[in-house]
Amino acid sequence: MEVDPAEEAPLDEAHTSIYDGYPPDFGYFNMAHGMLVEISEEIRAKFPHEPRLRFSQLNNLHLAARSGQMLSFVEILNSVSCRAVQTHLVNTAMHAELYRTRKRWYESAWPGAGFWRGANDTLPVTNYITYPANFDQPDGQLLTPLTMAAMSGNVKFVKTLLSHYDVDLERECNVIFDGMVVYGATALWVAAGMGHLQIVKMLVQAGAAINHNTKAQSSPLRAACYEGRLDIVEFLIDNGADVNATNLFNNNTLMIAAYKGHHLVVKTLLQKGSRANDQALCGATALHYAAESGHLDVVVALLDHGATLKKNELGITPALQAAERLHEDVLEAFIERPGLMSLEEQITALELLGATYANDKIKYDVNKAYGYLLRAMQLRYSNPRGVIRKRVQPTVPAYDNWFETENLPELYAIKLNHHSIHMESLAIRERILGRNNPELPQAIIYRGAVMADQGRFYQCQVLRNYAIDLRMRNNVSVDRDLLRFAQLFAQILRVENHNLTLDHVLPVLAKCQQEIENNKFKIKEAKPNACPSLWQDQNNQNCITALYLIKIVTHLARRKQDQNIDEEHIQQLFLVVRKFIQNDTRLQDGQTLLHIAVNGVMPVDEFYTNEMCRFPCYATALVLVHCGASVVAVDSARNTPLHILVTKVNTTQDRQTEMARILQLFVEAGAHLDAVNAAGQTAATACKLPILANRLHAHQNAHTSLKCLAARSIATNRLKFKGLIPTQLEAFIQMHSVHKVLP
Repeated sequence: MEVDPAEEAPLDEAHTSIYDGYPPDFGYFNMAHGMLVEISEEIRAKFPHEPRLRFSQLNNLHLAARSGQMLSFVEILNSVSCRAVQTHLVNTAMHAELYRTRKRWYESAWPGAGFWRGANDTLPVTNYITYPANFDQPDGQLLTPLTMAAMSGNVKFVKTLLSHYDVDLERECNVIFDGMVVYGATALWVAAGMGHLQIVKMLVQAGAAINHNTKAQSSPLRAACYEGRLDIVEFLIDNGADVNATNLFNNNTLMIAAYKGHHLVVKTLLQKGSRANDQALCGATALHYAAESGHLDVVVALLDHGATLKKNELGITPALQAAERLHEDVLEAFIERPGLMSLEEQITALELLGATYANDKIKYDVNKAYGYLLRAMQLRYSNPRGVIRKRVQPTVPAYDNWFETENLPELYAIKLNHHSIHMESLAIRERILGRNNPELPQAIIYRGAVMADQGRFYQCQVLRNYAIDLRMRNNVSVDRDLLRFAQLFAQILRVENHNLTLDHVLPVLAKCQQEIENNKFKIKEAKPNACPSLWQDQNNQNCITALYLIKIVTHLARRKQDQNIDEEHIQQLFLVVRKFIQNDTRLQDGQTLLHIAVNGVMPVDEFYTNEMCRFPCYATALVLVHCGASVVAVDSARNTPLHILVTKVNTTQDRQTEMARILQLFVEAGAHLDAVNAAGQTAATACKLPILANRLHAHQNAHTSLKCLAARSIATNRLKFKGLIPTQLEAFIQMHSVHKVLP
């Protein structure tokens, strides 16, 4: 089959009527002639024995698809006698309009709403599709027509596809579900997760595999349990769904239903044979998830079906989980259940409940805290012959070296002293939860924040340092904690600057450097299912925080009358900054710390920090340069720090004097003034300030060497040099060339 070359007219009489309601220029010959020629060649190769297709048909079909005129598209398509050719044309139109324009297909002009419904009782054009078409979507989805119909709940469309065409029911797609990308989801999984019972039934009756899991081993039953669709859950189980199936984390359907609080779904799963005491890889049971979320009815149902208080990998039982999340009713249900908890377990849970009330951001209640601590202590001494003593831990300096109370008189003595109750509670939480528990630092951070609000900055620093140490010990990101420290230091400098010393700031700077190294390792060793973009965002924040801290150090160093600066301080600063430089610390766009330090438009955090940390900053640049920062390093756009200095100018601040000093610093440090960026601009040609541009031209005339002129000549004439000259000269020539030659 081929396009008849004689048929060059834009319309023939047989198809004139279909343009009623089209734009005036719809029938004109469209400009996609080359694409239509390619399509005609494909048709000729695939269907050599079919009648020739008129060019007007092909042209009008393309225009109908592009303009979203579904009824017209179908009428033109029906004029083609061969069903196989019809199918090929539909899929060709899809790919031409979707892949070539790279639009999300449900937002583009075609297909529109009429495409789904059909028009004037005409079946949707997608009935012609006999294989799943992939759609390249910017939001991460990869969908077939069947999956999209299952997602939208279009029963008519699903029914048509299943009854008329041999669709692949097990085709896996990537779908957005509850804000997350689910990889490898079938149409059945999507229908179950979206709650479309009728479509679920149709797919199962058509032979869809009921236990076909996603890449993360999530089953259609799990998706239905997540949404709490009891009707779908019952149907899937009755048709062979595995109630004890688990995902990659050994997390089963009962656990997700318990976590979401779907009481009736939980009861149904238990009645159908779901095991109440199965544990996920982290050791958690369904009872853990229900207790954590505070779903009392689910907790009772699980207990009624034999659930027990198992410990997870951190040694935490569901009772302790409920106490740590301040779910009093759930904890009382555990305590009141006969034979479930020993007296010591009850005491421990009550202590944790009280200790958490004393240091919780949302539900802080010091009276409740003391009440539960008192109740626990009374239980310890409820049997004079069998007193249950505390297993007291060594004191912690961050908690003022607080000794826990061990009897009622000691506890009575602190009733009116809130600070003592706070420290008692922090010590209790650490004893019960353990230092490896990721929930432990949050209460410490909250208590530190309260102290900062009260102007007790030293105690705040001690607590926050300890919280960071705990999180880093457990490999938990501390980017936000480090930023809070920079904000705190800026606040101290503003409120009472004499209380901040280098002994306070330098250890935090060292932790920031270590955190950046940890993030680089995570990014380098990232597994396929990891999230390197999150780590990269954290790295960006840590780099900026590091610059804040260096800026604060330079501010303190200038105030020698208030600071006892010795050789040890200088050595500490030098070693930490050298580590930043030696490890090539950069933002995602390739900017080094020196680039950032001279970037006048870099957004600065507004919580006190913006008052103390303004850029470009000569003192910060000086520290970096003296510690070895390269003045010829380039970012991803091949801008040197000098390019950034003269192009990223904050017009709301007059910092030309500061910029002139930095320019002189860079020149003295060996900056190449004729180095070009990816746009072929030197710093002088890119400069936005005439005064600085004149200075740059003067320096350039005075410092340009014969070596620079030779490099420029090689770059301008694009002479080959790689492998022909000493290796150390290759980077030098590349610096003067707009064309990227070296990797």
